[in-house]
Amino acid sequence: MSQRDEVKAFLTTRRARITPEQAGLPVYGRSSRRVPGLRRGEVAQLAGVSVEYYSRLERGDISGVSDSVLDALARALHLDASEQAHLRDLARAAGPARASRRTPARKVPASVERLVHRMGDVPAFVRNGRLDALAVNTLGAALYAPMFDGTPAGQVPNFARFNFLDPQAHEFWPNWVRAADETVGMLRTAAGQDPYDRDLSDLIGELSTRSEDFRVRWAQHQVDLHQTGLKHFRHPVVGELRLAFDGMQLPTEPHLILTTFTAEDGSPDDDALRMLASWAATREAADSQP
Repeated sequence: MSQRDEVKAFLTTRRARITPEQAGLPVYGRSSRRVPGLRRGEVAQLAGVSVEYYSRLERGDISGVSDSVLDALARALHLDASEQAHLRDLARAAGPARASRRTPARKVPASVERLVHRMGDVPAFVRNGRLDALAVNTLGAALYAPMFDGTPAGQVPNFARFNFLDPQAHEFWPNWVRAADETVGMLRTAAGQDPYDRDLSDLIGELSTRSEDFRVRWAQHQVDLHQTGLKHFRHPVVGELRLAFDGMQLPTEPHLILTTFTAEDGSPDDDALRMLASWAATREAADSQP
């Protein structure tokens, strides 16, 4: 899909999900409405631009659009924070400066890798936009044991491949549908930030070919910054646990995200995390034996 098609599909799907009632517009009858959601003219009215101008934007011609217009579109289309960021990414990618953007990082700086491994009390890993696990500490590998253990030797563990191509994912995630939606949302966000990343495009093509669940979700153009929240796991060793997660961009490598998991002190989830740490240490010791 071309960049213009990406813009068109995103704006069209956002417009289709909003009813006139939700937008605060008067409704005089439904028989005359031929499109789901809002008409182009109604979005233009809400955003304070001409119908011709908005139609041009929805055709994918978004290069050079001002921040004020993007803000007005975000309000008109009721975009959340992830969607607003995605719209800005699409506009930035369409601009003349797109060729000067940095190539996404493929390796984790040595200092960051040391930091991850020294965070012994919390599961931690570093991922890129295509959801490759580029660095992980012992507890992080133990938390995601089904994925790391199931990844063939020589292949980088990838959260998206695990969630859509490994049957273990349906057992690992008590709410697999939510995990699948979030995974696609993160990949769609990364694609908006860097639509010229060939490795990311190849991954999306692979998943689209091999998974109908992925293909259906990808067509919905949902996005997800996935910066903080609560994850519910069903771990094969310690059972169910719920952990708070925080994802932080690395200042020197903005395409890399450091993610950590914590549990409230003294909670059953904290106890499960301690059990996981004990199991991880035992397994690591066994692996190190000659």
